[in-house]
Amino acid sequence: MEAGRESGSHFPQWAARALDSGTLSDPFSLLGPHRADQTIEIRTYQPNAQRVYAVTVDSGEVITELYPSEASPNVFVGVLPDTQEYRLRIDWGEALQETEDPYAFGLLLGDMDLHLIGEGRHYQVNRTLGAHVMTIDQVLGTRFAVWAPNAQRVSVVGDFNLWDGRRHPMRLRGLSGIWEIFIPQVEAGAYYKYEILGPNGLLPLKSDPVGWQAEAAPGNASIVPEPEPFEWHDEHWMHTRHERHSHHAPISIYEVHAMSWRRRDDDYHRPFNWDELADELIPYVQEMNFTHIELLPITAHPYSGSWGYQPIGMFAPIAECGTPRQFARFVDRCHQAGIGVITDWVPAHFPADVHGLARFDGTALYEHEDLREGFHQDWNTFIYNLGRNEVRGFLLANALHWLETYHIDGLRVDAVASMLYRDYSREPGEWVPNIYGGRENLESIEFLRHLNCIVAERVPGAVMIAEESTAWPGVTHDIEEGGLGFSFKWNMGWMHDTLKYISQDPIYRSHHHGQMTFGLLYAFSEHFVLPLSHDEVVHGKGSMLGKMPGDRWQQFANLRSYYGFMWGHPGKKLLFMGGEIGQLQEWNENEQVAWEALSDPFHLGVQRWLGDLNRLYREQPALHSGDCDSAGFNWLVGDDRNNSVFAFCRNGVEESMPPVLVVSNFTPVPRHNYRVGVPRVGHWREALNSDAECYGGSNLGNNGGVQAQYEPHHGQAFSVELTVPPLATVLFVYDEPMSEPALSPNG
Repeated sequence: MEAGRESGSHFPQWAARALDSGTLSDPFSLLGPHRADQTIEIRTYQPNAQRVYAVTVDSGEVITELYPSEASPNVFVGVLPDTQEYRLRIDWGEALQETEDPYAFGLLLGDMDLHLIGEGRHYQVNRTLGAHVMTIDQVLGTRFAVWAPNAQRVSVVGDFNLWDGRRHPMRLRGLSGIWEIFIPQVEAGAYYKYEILGPNGLLPLKSDPVGWQAEAAPGNASIVPEPEPFEWHDEHWMHTRHERHSHHAPISIYEVHAMSWRRRDDDYHRPFNWDELADELIPYVQEMNFTHIELLPITAHPYSGSWGYQPIGMFAPIAECGTPRQFARFVDRCHQAGIGVITDWVPAHFPADVHGLARFDGTALYEHEDLREGFHQDWNTFIYNLGRNEVRGFLLANALHWLETYHIDGLRVDAVASMLYRDYSREPGEWVPNIYGGRENLESIEFLRHLNCIVAERVPGAVMIAEESTAWPGVTHDIEEGGLGFSFKWNMGWMHDTLKYISQDPIYRSHHHGQMTFGLLYAFSEHFVLPLSHDEVVHGKGSMLGKMPGDRWQQFANLRSYYGFMWGHPGKKLLFMGGEIGQLQEWNENEQVAWEALSDPFHLGVQRWLGDLNRLYREQPALHSGDCDSAGFNWLVGDDRNNSVFAFCRNGVEESMPPVLVVSNFTPVPRHNYRVGVPRVGHWREALNSDAECYGGSNLGNNGGVQAQYEPHHGQAFSVELTVPPLATVLFVYDEPMSEPALSPNG
């Protein structure tokens, strides 16, 4: 015992002062077991402890007592007679604590891990950095690791150490900038943050950039997640996913804000958790015949009004809907039900909240130092510095985290245009040109190509979708051909043009006819998704129904006809929740979809129409197999501006696939005896008619179908004579050839 007292007297005064003030940058060099002559000296920092002992691991028998050093009453020192394993028993006065010594463990991360992180090529940063429950030397605890190269000291703080940053300072791994520590007995569910001493002083406590689980707002702690693995049951889906995501496959996406799709009856302001959402949402999506759900960003975000587009916990699903394991189960259940899951992903910017990535170690670490490069004026957010290896690797690993860990089927990459242009939403003098003096953001271009390349390599079958609002060439072209390598691109031009057209009073639509046809000039230049997203039904833009002119009957007829035109048009489909029932009010993230509206036959009719459109779109290859192929479309009537009628044919990629005729009338005047050229003679079945009574229409139609006649028209060898209902879209499927030729009225 006296040896312990004597050795304690040699503990350096400067080190004790640094521990007490929280400025010691290399705790492992002083704390833990250290050889002293023929013995092992144990040093531990336990502020406010009454007594400290070293005890045997198996029986808890006291080996030696550790005494306060002369340098500080918080530093306890003792001597082991040999290299015997030990635990610490700490007497806090009112309680005893036994734990392994965190400073008795060696290096945690491998040199190759550090090397790859430094190069930006460690694609499993999610399993290297962050908090991970594991067993080391038969001791259960949590390994913490974080990148903060400019910090003077980094500590893990949490309930387990009274949020005292002096108790668990971490080890810096050389020039890598990565700090690490293994804290015994810290298990899943523990709340924690990082306390960082930056170059200019102590920073606000920081959430873990690679934390897998986050505290629900307004809290901002990270949570040690349950260890993997999750037991998946989606083998069939994963094996067939590549085919489901082919350019020739039907893809119809239901865009959902998870926290407001439906609210609880017993507590309206509390959203469903992932299990409850699966119970309700999956059957609904099946009933509506959508192929995919697209979730607005489900990464942890501090402000619900951002809808997830200002994320901080990039590796953590939103706590308001449950745990990471619950989210995995949601995806698994979707897959078992034959539904794909896409999530929005935001690599374009991050918010300036002090507990997040902003000035993470006291310097511009994840962002640019120069605000002309590193700050979005529109959104008051920072921009990732994609020229830095570690930041680029952080985002690449994050994308793979969702795709690999959670079996997510695709990422819709938000705000790609803001990444591609250095002068995005900036005036002259407010941006920095690239090395060639141009406006293109070369680092972002390289990052996006690398992202799409590595996703294609590691996660075959996953889709990458770009929200790119400019005419940047080759967004969905192969990287080898100079493209960006995305699977699909949102067709923002088509969306803006057609919404502007359909919002016009029918009397003026003849003057805007080209807005409905212009999109076909470039429809096959990229692989497109036609989006009617959340962005079009907020901030005073009105709901989809609210955009429609005319009286109530005409509004619903317009909406049904527009949806029919869209589902017939080349391109995959996306519709935001509420649009499928013709919700009157625009979206509010604090309110659920207006499900009560379905007691009204008009709203119910829109819902039935959407479900039937999706069914026909999936059943008829002509409506989806040629979505990205110019051979899959040909105009029949594209110039009848006086009648505001459009007619086109959708063709399958194989001759055996029956073509589909789509005819839209965007005036409230029925068109009788309207002749349209068609490519085949025989019977054309009226498969869907938006004016049918069951949808809320006037029930004007073609008695189930029409016979094509040998009368050339619109450049086709045959033609049909139709009744086109007012404000309606009618879809005809080629049914069967005629056994006897049908002559024209003139013989």
